[in-house]
Amino acid sequence: MALEALRGKVVVVSFWTYSCINCLRTLPHVRAWAQRYAGQGVVVVGVHSPEFAFEKDPANVARAAKDLKLDYPIALDDGYKIWRAYRNRFWPAIYLVDAQGRLRHHQFGEEGAETTEQVIQALLREAKGAAPMPPRAAAPVATDLSGVGMPADLDNLRSPESYLGYAQANAMASPEPLLRDQPRRYSAGRLGLNEWALSGLWTVGPEFAQLGGMTAGTDGGGAGGTGGAGAIAIRFHARDLHLVMAGPPDGARFVLTIDGQAPGEEHGLDVDAQGRGRVDASRLYQLVRQRGTVRDRRIEIRFLDPGVRAYAFTFG
Repeated sequence: MALEALRGKVVVVSFWTYSCINCLRTLPHVRAWAQRYAGQGVVVVGVHSPEFAFEKDPANVARAAKDLKLDYPIALDDGYKIWRAYRNRFWPAIYLVDAQGRLRHHQFGEEGAETTEQVIQALLREAKGAAPMPPRAAAPVATDLSGVGMPADLDNLRSPESYLGYAQANAMASPEPLLRDQPRRYSAGRLGLNEWALSGLWTVGPEFAQLGGMTAGTDGGGAGGTGGAGAIAIRFHARDLHLVMAGPPDGARFVLTIDGQAPGEEHGLDVDAQGRGRVDASRLYQLVRQRGTVRDRRIEIRFLDPGVRAYAFTFG
């Protein structure tokens, strides 16, 4: 959909990628705007600019859009052509284009949804020939902020995003040095805050750590592998803990513990109270949501099947 064909419309351009927790916390607002202003002269266009290789798979993006109930057009920007045209540098980013095709507003990151909606309303008034008015408080929009869409608990967020692939890996605390692109047995001991460790046989690539030895896989996330069980442990301080993962074609089972115990009511959306879960798609998994006092916690994710790829921890 060319922007030239949208002259006369107020256009919301939403840059995102589907495994990004910051994007997932913004999408409820974008989805609500698309629904609320449908038929009033607003067009929402998503631009999916992937971070990881599996996010380039159109089938993965289509599945994510369906799961997230996004019914507006989404452009696949695998080559970052649209990203560069906007000189964009952020996930998420929202740009507002007025009825004359002029860029009028941007929102970088999660904050600012209320202001962005006020600008949408002002641009609609302009497009309809009404006299410009100062921004005023927007009427409430029906947004679903539950699940991963819940805003981060910034008062208790003391853990930064942490990548497991060697291109950006940091804070790895296994005593064995990280070996690039070759299998190695790792172990986990005592962890400091925001440190993580592998245990078992893992192969660490530039984007991910894969359980077992590497065999032919696909960029779509269908990993192959050999080897037995293994685990990842991390100590963190946040209400929510997520891990971006991809599994082998038949999926992979895992069991999660918090401080050595089953998570109980502090389990995330993708884990039950006993800590059981399954990697069944290439996406972000919510593993922990602390419902009481937020404090330092040590979690261990023990995988029962090989071939899992772990990309990045994120928090909220």
